[in-house]
This record gives sequence, C-alpha cells and structure tokens, in this order.
Amino acid sequence: MPKNKGKGGKNRKRGKNEADDEKRELIFKEDGQEYAQVLRMLGNGRCEAMCIDGTKRLCHIRGKMHKKVWIAAGDIVLVGLRDYQDDKADVILKYMPDEARLLKAYGELPESTRLNEGIGGGLDEEDEGAGDDYIEFEDEDIDKI
Repeated sequence: MPKNKGKGGKNRKRGKNEADDEKRELIFKEDGQEYAQVLRMLGNGRCEAMCIDGTKRLCHIRGKMHKKVWIAAGDIVLVGLRDYQDDKADVILKYMPDEARLLKAYGELPESTRLNEGIGGGLDEEDEGAGDDYIEFEDEDIDKI
C-alpha cells in the first residue's frame, strides 16, 4: 500500500470556510457590471438570472466561487456583463441577505425586488396580512363535522 503524502482528503477541503461571519465592505456595481437575482440553478456552474435592467441572462459562476460560495434561487448577485454576448454574464459576487437589504435601502436595487430572506427571514412591512394562512372555525362549524 502506498503511503499518503497529501494533507488530507475531501473532508479537510470541505472544512475550509474563509470567515463567512466577518463583516465585509459593501461592494457597489461599476460600469460593465449589473445587479441580478438568480431565477434558477442550471447545474455545471451556471444559473439563470434576471438582471435589474430587465434582461434575463445565462450566468456562469466563476472558478473562485465554484463549490465555495453556494448560490441558490432568489439570491442577489453581482454579474459582470460581456461585451461580445449580451445574453450571458459572469457571477462576480454573491451578496449576503443583510448586504442585499442595504443595497435596497441605498436605492441600488428597485423597490419591486423581492429579497429572498431564506428560512430565518420574517415578513416584510408590506406583507403584514400575508401571515394569515390559517382558517378559523367557529364552534358551530366543528359540531357539523
């Protein structure tokens, strides 16, 4: 049997998480870049995203982010536009939920953008009545059953 000369297997690589909890500086778009919301993941390091300018683009996740930064449908990302292909773009950065809220507060994202808060997110201010998904039964209704 050959001796293992490496530093570890896939679990070692999986455990490397470059300080996600650290606060980072909010990065705004520059020329040649656009904000987008991921519509669906396509696999093979690609996703379909709706850019803020109203164009639906096929986005490629860059190699630095691939298998390190997990992107899901509904996430706000920064994409780099291509000069030679308008229907394709490259994902440069994924915004954390609190960063996406800050972008919306600064007016970078339009108010109509629905931010995906994930499992821990609550209701927005405009959705106060949306939590009434249950049905109330009166005592007479229960007796009829």
